[in-house]
Amino acid sequence: MQFRRQTKEQDGVNLTPLIDVVFLLLIFFMVSTTFTKESHLKLNLPEAAGPQAEEQPRSVEILISADGSYSVNGQGLINKKLTTLKSALSEVSAGEYNRPLVITADATAHHQAVVRAMDAAGQLGFVNLSITTRQPEEN
Repeated sequence: MQFRRQTKEQDGVNLTPLIDVVFLLLIFFMVSTTFTKESHLKLNLPEAAGPQAEEQPRSVEILISADGSYSVNGQGLINKKLTTLKSALSEVSAGEYNRPLVITADATAHHQAVVRAMDAAGQLGFVNLSITTRQPEEN
């Protein structure tokens, strides 16, 4: 009987030949590659010409304070009713409802005040509407 342990060959991949091949390829590419220095590339970029755009339509801005009061383009409204807001918007926009409308609300303003402003804009037919918020006012 033989009780000696048999030596097992290690299973695995011998990476030595692979490293040699990669090193030879690296040397080949370094020797055979030539580099040239170009000062600049000449590109023909497209040019656009057309009629100059007229003055951008002035945007209408609604500012909603923390207590829910409205200000349209810097002028405060006397109350918080929807009809008052609609009349102020139509007066400022002069019937041009394709002008951009920006609703800026105080961060602590009630959501209903913002919804009321969006409702007034929708009833008048404003199509370019964006809603923003700002930091709460310090008293």
